[in-house]
Amino acid sequence: MSSLHSGGALGSLFLNAFARFGERDALGDDVKRWTYSQLADRVARLTTLFRSLGLKKGNAVSVLSGNRVESWAVIATAAIMGMRYTPLHPLAAEDDHAFIMEDAEIDALIVESGKFAARGLAIRARVPGLRHLLSFGPIEGARDILAEWDEHTPADLVDDSESDAIAWLAYTGGTTGRSKGVMLPHRSIVAMSTLLFSEWEWPSEIRYLASTPISHAAGVNLFPLMMRGGYARLLNGFDANAWCRAVEAEKLTMTLLVPTIIYGLIDAAAIREKYDLSSMQMIIYGAAPMSPDRLMEGMKIFGQVFVQLYGQTECPQIITALRKVDHDPAYPKRLGSCGRPTATVDVRLFDAEMKEVGANEPGEICVRAIHVMNGYWKRPDATEEAFRGGWLHTGDVAVRDEEGYFYIVDRTKDMIISGGFNIYPREVEDALMAHEAVASAAVIGIPDDKWGEAVKAFVVLKPGASVEVRELQEHVKHRRGAPWSPKSIDFLDAIPVTGLGKLDRKLLRAPYWQGRTRAVA
Repeated sequence: MSSLHSGGALGSLFLNAFARFGERDALGDDVKRWTYSQLADRVARLTTLFRSLGLKKGNAVSVLSGNRVESWAVIATAAIMGMRYTPLHPLAAEDDHAFIMEDAEIDALIVESGKFAARGLAIRARVPGLRHLLSFGPIEGARDILAEWDEHTPADLVDDSESDAIAWLAYTGGTTGRSKGVMLPHRSIVAMSTLLFSEWEWPSEIRYLASTPISHAAGVNLFPLMMRGGYARLLNGFDANAWCRAVEAEKLTMTLLVPTIIYGLIDAAAIREKYDLSSMQMIIYGAAPMSPDRLMEGMKIFGQVFVQLYGQTECPQIITALRKVDHDPAYPKRLGSCGRPTATVDVRLFDAEMKEVGANEPGEICVRAIHVMNGYWKRPDATEEAFRGGWLHTGDVAVRDEEGYFYIVDRTKDMIISGGFNIYPREVEDALMAHEAVASAAVIGIPDDKWGEAVKAFVVLKPGASVEVRELQEHVKHRRGAPWSPKSIDFLDAIPVTGLGKLDRKLLRAPYWQGRTRAVA
């Protein structure tokens, strides 16, 4: 690589933050708080420890842990040393973790002691290529980083990363089979970070609350945060009391929440009203579609503070954005949009023949951008398919209105074909959640001898609410039309979600499609 083009790697992002914001608070969890200087010291000592194990540029590391400051230190260290990092979701199954460890050719795994100890030992037993098992806290047979961190002399930190080398090898959810490793180079994450900061109306004082795993979407915002010397308060999981308490106690100004959590926060009025949440200036949501009616409820509570991100692992986290200014109650239709394309992203809607569709016609979202992945790890077939026609195919179907706002109707694979009608679950879910009694909803297609597929809904009611199935069916019929009205509705205590907070349609479909060839994933 020419030295002329070797800048802009992720390691430099961290090193510049350490140098510029030394004594500012950087990270805090339930136990400790670090300034940027303290984070730099931890990274420098961890670099020495990693080198003592023979780990170097080009090796691969992974972390299995809850939200704690040490996890971010590992991510920063890997970036600066030019190592490949693979996130593991804390809620994933052992088989998924073992597959990822083996497929990604991980050299060193760091696990948190306590609830992850047994999982770490099981992975080591199942993955013979794993050279090192390290830990945060004591685990028999693992090397405890916390116990020996201070014994190591801080290394001189020099960015050893390269712009087009793989920074993150992040695995997709695997809803259609085994997960695929997405190769994200340093340029991708740096470009993503710059875009995130340029597109959103960030608070002047960035004090971020991360309650979902920083190994995934919540961690994305830590990169632009580091660029501006912000502070991140890490929580392990969402609890309404703990979340509200943290906002009040630390005057936190921004957060990221998935829609299902926002619905719970909206409905937890008795808890919310005990706390002063007035410092909250930006609530980012994404990972799954949000009901426009429920979003309007949230705006009445929190104000015009919402920002939506739409992206995916293959084009990390920002393809379009619906900014605060777009969340205007005077334009309620717009609340169902995922926004407009961001500054350096080219977005087109294509039909199955790769012909661009017109305004208000459904087509697959296809993307070209500087932060698009390099491809799928060891999967040239999948890479070729994803990039067919010279565009990244997202698998999401959307329409674009005359003002350039995109409205996602659903995943291509989630479409229900009932009696010759193409029905997208999102359309039915939004109609259901427009009913005053409904807190959340999920819709799938199930086998039907007459219609081919029938629309089936699962509904969670708001606290204290009650409604008859027939009333909800008539409600959807009135709002969308007869084909969209669910043929059956089940009431649940909670809608199942994946570890990433997305509706788990695969789990809902399984009982109905078992033994059939068309088991849409």
